[in-house]
Amino acid sequence: VLLGSGLTVLSQPLMYVKVLVQVGYEPLPPTLGRNVFGRQVYQLPGLFAYAKHIVKVDGRAGLFKGLTPRLCSSAIGTVVHSKVLQQCLFEGGCSPPDASSALQPGASKKEPVSSLEQVLKETSREMVARSAATLITHPFHVITLRCMVQFIGRETKYSGTLSAFTTIYREEGILGFFAGLIPRLLGDILSLWLCNMLAYLINTYALENGGRAPLWGGSMAPRGLKAPFLLPQVSTMAEMKSYSQAVTGFFASMLTYPFVLVSNLMAVNNCGLAGGLLPYAPTYSSWLDCWSQLRREGNMSRGNSLFFRKVPTGKRYVWE
Repeated sequence: VLLGSGLTVLSQPLMYVKVLVQVGYEPLPPTLGRNVFGRQVYQLPGLFAYAKHIVKVDGRAGLFKGLTPRLCSSAIGTVVHSKVLQQCLFEGGCSPPDASSALQPGASKKEPVSSLEQVLKETSREMVARSAATLITHPFHVITLRCMVQFIGRETKYSGTLSAFTTIYREEGILGFFAGLIPRLLGDILSLWLCNMLAYLINTYALENGGRAPLWGGSMAPRGLKAPFLLPQVSTMAEMKSYSQAVTGFFASMLTYPFVLVSNLMAVNNCGLAGGLLPYAPTYSSWLDCWSQLRREGNMSRGNSLFFRKVPTGKRYVWE
């Protein structure tokens, strides 16, 4: 919990800027810069320019708006996830896999460590645990987003966590605490299954079957390449599998990003804040309506990148 809280604090400015970009708030005009290929293009302000603007308006403390409810969400989510996962393991009558079983005499070295059935069971348990944590902590997530979006209209409607609970319940009822929950749940579930199934396929059919492919090192090094400049050789299959897990996780998060965007927009839409109203966003009838409009406008990836933000052709931006 302490480690998670520390990471939450460090990543707060990044999330703050990301949320404002997702809403469509552009306080600074585009500037003429160069893309990764060296061509001159008009670019929207990146992470550091955006953060510098926030500091100029609200000071350094302004970068941490919404931190308290986000810390509550992180701590409660970690506890709920752990408890639900333990309960799933207990009810399933299983225990964590024993690493020593892979070292038993006679075991085939080419046999996958995890069978498809095991991966399906573990992913299902993780899905239940994550969904429970998301469901319980979503009200804190909604408050976090609204505290951040207040920067646009300079409101103070959601000035405290407890008072925010009262405000949302009075104006929107219980359902207000779960605005944007469905796309968030769907995105989490799809990302989890994509990540785990892709990692299983790569580990089983690519690494296990191709694990003996020659790597640079020793006698296999190209002639003329001195030892200090040799590429680091991946020594164990476990390391290669950990890399594949990271790659598939990144790939899955990219594919499911539209769900994150739609969820965040629905959490602040028509809540009485300037950032949830025109000209930043119309009033959406549902998250599907939000998805449809973003898709027509070509904004499904808005906020996905905070660097090299090229101004799309044919689009207009209003800045202060």
